[in-house]
Amino acid sequence: MGKQNEPLSAADQLIIGSYKTTMEGLAAYYGEAFEFVLHDLTDLDHSIIRIINGFHSDRKEGAPITDFALSMLEQIDKTKASPSITYFSRSKYGKPVKSTTIVIFGEQRNPIGLMCINLYLDSPLSALLDHFSLDQPSDFISESFINNSNELILRAMEKIKTAVNDDNRIMVSQKNKEIITLLYHQGIFKLKDAVQITASELNISKNTVYLHIRSMEKS
Repeated sequence: MGKQNEPLSAADQLIIGSYKTTMEGLAAYYGEAFEFVLHDLTDLDHSIIRIINGFHSDRKEGAPITDFALSMLEQIDKTKASPSITYFSRSKYGKPVKSTTIVIFGEQRNPIGLMCINLYLDSPLSALLDHFSLDQPSDFISESFINNSNELILRAMEKIKTAVNDDNRIMVSQKNKEIITLLYHQGIFKLKDAVQITASELNISKNTVYLHIRSMEKS
């Protein structure tokens, strides 16, 4: 484990900072039954640098590391134990908690932080179920889960071509340009064979596709 009070390198700060975004996303997905905690191991007395739903444990940013986490770090340091563990414990109020603690490694492969996820099992079932309920059919977002990028390109092309061709407000002479524009704004041309497939599907040259892309990149 790294030395206490020794500041993190710029790279390590970016690494541990990225976990704040990860935690925000996980918290938004799983809801208030879960507590998410991020520790910076350079100051064990005030290691918590981000906590979400801290009302479960009454902890705030600036609180210290736990005794279990200290023991876990010692085991990793001495025996190369697993850098993550899932376990059951009890809260300060005696309530059951299922937890996962994950070690965050820095650029030198040294432990620099911990991300802890705690599910408070005494939380109302509604706190879990309500968070995964669908309020309106319009809440659905179209997303393609497929096995290769070519299929993804073709799926996007099919949807956009149908929408553009059914839109009578778009002049026939402008439909290909509109299709390419919509593909561009979806990020499809970041995929390897997107230009070639688009040209083939629209029966135009690759140079024409590139021309439209360049015009959008300049705008």
